[in-house]
Amino acid sequence: MPDAIANGKSPAASRCQMTEIVLPNDTNAQGTMFGGRLLSLMDKCAAISAMRHADKVCVTVAVDSVEFHSPVNLGDVVILEACVNRVFRTSLEVEIEVFAENYLKQDRRQCNRAFFTFVAVDDDGRPTPVPALCPETEEEQKRYEHAAMRRELRLFLKGRTAMDETVYIKDELIAVISGRDL
Repeated sequence: MPDAIANGKSPAASRCQMTEIVLPNDTNAQGTMFGGRLLSLMDKCAAISAMRHADKVCVTVAVDSVEFHSPVNLGDVVILEACVNRVFRTSLEVEIEVFAENYLKQDRRQCNRAFFTFVAVDDDGRPTPVPALCPETEEEQKRYEHAAMRRELRLFLKGRTAMDETVYIKDELIAVISGRDL
């Protein structure tokens, strides 16, 4: 096992922030940003975060829990922040949050949040191991644990794990997934 994989990396090493202004070609007839355009930016930002962690090409395999809280309007500055929450063997969960900033009103609000799953691939396009993730703060540890719960739920819902093989699927998981405090 290479040293990078054995030693691991902190979530801070994978952070990615992107900023872009919303122009007319990014918007629909309502003057709000196309959802597809925003998802494309989210995928790019999350991919950069995954690749920074893995030091390899990473491909998107799933997008979970995309939440649209409020629209991003024409003229807003959209800010995307992504960070790796957890690494499994060859896959990574990246959380991304999206904020809209109206600089004229000095207003900043969270608009979106999603969890992307990536797989690191080698030169032949086959899954390849990535460095471990070493959470450093209490918040990073919480995100790390919740990522394991979400992964188990994804695998269970896809039929790849049986209920008796699960560790986390219980009332606490449902509370985490729905955003309620435990």
